[in-house]
Order: sequence, then structure tokens, then C-alpha cells
Amino acid sequence: MAVKQTAGRDSLGSFAPKFAELNDDVLFGEVWSREQELSLRDRSLVTVVALMAQGLVDSSFRFHLENAKKNGITKAEIAEVLTHAAFYAGWPKAWAAFYMAKEVWDEGM
Repeated sequence: MAVKQTAGRDSLGSFAPKFAELNDDVLFGEVWSREQELSLRDRSLVTVVALMAQGLVDSSFRFHLENAKKNGITKAEIAEVLTHAAFYAGWPKAWAAFYMAKEVWDEGM
């Protein structure tokens, strides 16, 4: 199922239309839709780890954590993934990621 994303056009469409198009149509429309090659669940895990490794724990990181949860990643799994990645990405980055992940997985509980 193709992921329908409009965040690029909504946020940057009039300022950077090509970037918005690439974000919405290519990254989220084509790449994220290649589920036969890699499931949405696995893409979510890869994305969360890649963003954490860069120290990017901003609103886009939160979006991808929420997406990972929606795509079936459990609280126990995200805790294990972030713990494992901490040894490769850095301890402070893991702490920052854990604070946000805890918020996302504790919401509604």
C-alpha cells in the first residue's frame, strides 16, 4: 500500500516545490511503498536508528517513532533497538531517543 504523504507540500510547497515533491512522492510515495523488498515495520526500525545515530531527536524523529509504533514496533522492541544502537551511535544520543520513545509508547496508557 502506497504511503500518502503531504507534509512536504503542506510545509514547503510554495517555498521549495521540488524538495516537497521529492519528499512526498519519491521518499514516502515510492521508497516507503516498496514493501516487497522491506516491510514498513523494518523500514521504521531502520529510519529510527538512522535518525538516532545522527542525534536528530526532533519532530521528524517523533513522527518516525509514532510511525514505528503504528507499524507494529512494541515498547519492548523499541527499548531493545535503542539499547543495542546506543553502543554504536552513542550513549547521549540514546538517552535523548529514549526520552522521546518513552513519551510515544506511554501515550494513551
